[in-house]
Amino acid sequence: MRKIAGDAKNIRALLSSAKFGIDYFQREYRWQAKQITELLNDLANKFLESYDPGDERSAVERYGHYFLGSIIISEKEGQKFLIDGQRRLTSLTLLLIFLHHKLEDEEQRRQLADLIFSQRFGKRSFNLNVPEREPAMDALYTQLPFDDRDQSESVLNIIGRYNDIEEQFSDQISGAALPYFADWLIENVHLVEITAYSDDDAYTIFETMNDRGLSLTPTEMLKGYLLTNIEDPEIRARATDVWRQRVSDLTKLGKDEDADAIKAWLRSQYAENIRERKAGASPQDFDLIGTEFHRWIHEHEDRLSLTTSAAFVDFIENQYSTYARHYMQIRAAAETLTPGLEPILYNALSKFTLQYPVILAPLTLKDSETDKLRKFKVVSRYLDILIARRIWNFRSIDYSTVQYTMFNIMKDIRRMPVLEVANFLTAKLAEENEVFASNERFHLHGGNGRQVRRILARFTSFLEEQSGLPSHFSEYVQRRGKGGYEVEHIWANHPEQHKDEFDHAADFQEYRNRIGGLLLLPKSFNTSFGDLPYNEKRAHYRGQNLLAQTLCADTYERNPGFQRFLDRSTLDFRPYEKFGKGEIEQRTKLYQKLAETIWDPALLLKDAES
Repeated sequence: MRKIAGDAKNIRALLSSAKFGIDYFQREYRWQAKQITELLNDLANKFLESYDPGDERSAVERYGHYFLGSIIISEKEGQKFLIDGQRRLTSLTLLLIFLHHKLEDEEQRRQLADLIFSQRFGKRSFNLNVPEREPAMDALYTQLPFDDRDQSESVLNIIGRYNDIEEQFSDQISGAALPYFADWLIENVHLVEITAYSDDDAYTIFETMNDRGLSLTPTEMLKGYLLTNIEDPEIRARATDVWRQRVSDLTKLGKDEDADAIKAWLRSQYAENIRERKAGASPQDFDLIGTEFHRWIHEHEDRLSLTTSAAFVDFIENQYSTYARHYMQIRAAAETLTPGLEPILYNALSKFTLQYPVILAPLTLKDSETDKLRKFKVVSRYLDILIARRIWNFRSIDYSTVQYTMFNIMKDIRRMPVLEVANFLTAKLAEENEVFASNERFHLHGGNGRQVRRILARFTSFLEEQSGLPSHFSEYVQRRGKGGYEVEHIWANHPEQHKDEFDHAADFQEYRNRIGGLLLLPKSFNTSFGDLPYNEKRAHYRGQNLLAQTLCADTYERNPGFQRFLDRSTLDFRPYEKFGKGEIEQRTKLYQKLAETIWDPALLLKDAES
């Protein structure tokens, strides 16, 4: 092996010094929402440990540092090729693009732009130089539309993860804190750049670090600690088999699911405190379980009653085994629409990963299967209502913003009987000031497109189910591919067609984007008819989903199931010959009532008794 160089660099030094290519054997960019959310949470939490709103910007230099791992490059003919680390650098580039759009200071925006791309002869060249991905990256940077049909896996994931960043970026860092965070990110977040001067050497390093040199995971270290404390060899062997089986089952769900299950279980049943929201505060139970649960258990033996060999056996064979099984049931419901547990999938689609410890919190080892499922229903329904209300009132649901609230809810309902859980969470919802009636101007804007699409999917599938029709919810939340759906404006984007009601184009756009002026329709519909005025496209709504059909008069004459639903509800559905400003206001009020019906807190008690 020839010369190898290792150099610790912050993000500014790393991305301003060179362009990075990707060799032919590199993997696709396969990060999913889980990985990008974890990165955002880790960065946000580390930044907030130091940030004080009273600080000058220069104080960021003294803030804590964050190590993001190493990247391996092969340098040849003056260019750097990434052997390992392209997923992290791609994700960091997406975060820099997002920050570039959100920052107001032009000098800081230019500084970030230099880390995203270089420019020569008027053409942008991204510093992560992958020709296949450049059109998508360019569209994200310029905020122009991008057609993702027939694109590669990497390009689709790049678009998806950028959308996740928009949706999951912490509200605690938005506003006044944002310039500080941007400075901290590029100056105080570090990677080690390991450089080899031949492909063979670089790949040997890559194999060593990702194969033979792998260190034990926290799950493996916990296993060793627990089993070491079981004295009887035969009992230890039995406990080992239980552990292996559960870990095997969990890892079938996905990478790191074995660790995620342990974190959710320990937080739900044992976390007593959480880091305070102030600079310099120390990590507490909730935080430490999330980063080093194996060490946390070792340091809290007394609290966990791990004082005898028998207690360690029980911890594995009873507690871990039971809660891991519960976690697997919840995760299965988060992947596939499961009758009775639908809210778990709805919450998962909102990237609400905090639902797992909260749903586990009221469970006990003695719960019957019936009571366990009731608790699943009640808690997931509560979270579904809370998420929908926050979205409707333009409140963030990202991890950093809501984790303190979720921690307190988790503690409050820990090991609580199901009826008490339902009553408690119903009362918590009654305390909320922000309900659907709080915001009569809920609308589509640049950052909530996917949230609005999911709300419209819920409206549409609920209407179909209540009318005795099969639900197509799974299709409605699918955006990609030929069968994908997207938000459709009932009004075409032509202010001149509405100049009798609006003097200014901005007023027209505000009404056009209101929830009452929106539907969920196949992409092909918007391509074919989206630009038509209402009186011409209305007839085409007859062949679409039921929510779109309700604009047409014959829907009320030829659909007995829908008519029966109207007879037993108080929802003011009506057809429209024309669709102007007043009609959007009326339809917005209808959607508001529809939201109150779907996300009705009274359903919690029904779930507890069903």
